[in-house]
Amino acid sequence: MAFDQFLPLIAFAAVSTVTPGATTTLATASGAHFGFRRSLPFMIGVAIGLAAMAVTAAAGLAGLLLAAPSLELAMKLAGSAYLLWLAIRIGRSGPPHRDASIARPTSFAGALWIQLQNPKGWAMTLGAAASFAGLARGATELAALLGMVFGIFALLSLMLWCVAGQLLARLLRSERQWRLLNLALALALAGSIATMWR
Repeated sequence: MAFDQFLPLIAFAAVSTVTPGATTTLATASGAHFGFRRSLPFMIGVAIGLAAMAVTAAAGLAGLLLAAPSLELAMKLAGSAYLLWLAIRIGRSGPPHRDASIARPTSFAGALWIQLQNPKGWAMTLGAAASFAGLARGATELAALLGMVFGIFALLSLMLWCVAGQLLARLLRSERQWRLLNLALALALAGSIATMWR
């Protein structure tokens, strides 16, 4: 399969993992409070958690989609609606809320637990499993592909947000500046929904 056939999945994973949410806000705050090195266990825990969610979604859904193709349409509709709702919430939000009383960064196990309860993560991975099943020859291959792609992009995006936390704490001074950033990311997330319908 040619690399360009994977580009919609790569674009979807890149945009959906980099957009603000619970884990990106925590990565930003962790970077601002503790720096990059001390935030690594948190970032790795979230990335592994998202990869595990993608594997689970792909392994369970691939066979189910073959048996009930109409389920794919229902999942795309539900996933698109949820991601659009998230985009609206992101676009209307302000600066991240940082708790100055935090004594130490979130641990690897804590990050894994947070991610496994993250509805945005489940929406992303379930939507990707339904939308990109055609990129793999079976459930095992799809699970490996989605786990790898989402794990890598989650780690990269969290690293970006962690570094951004260090920089943004110094650069963005007003709520208006945060709102403009959130609006741009919300538009990017809303735009990524189109890749689910190809």
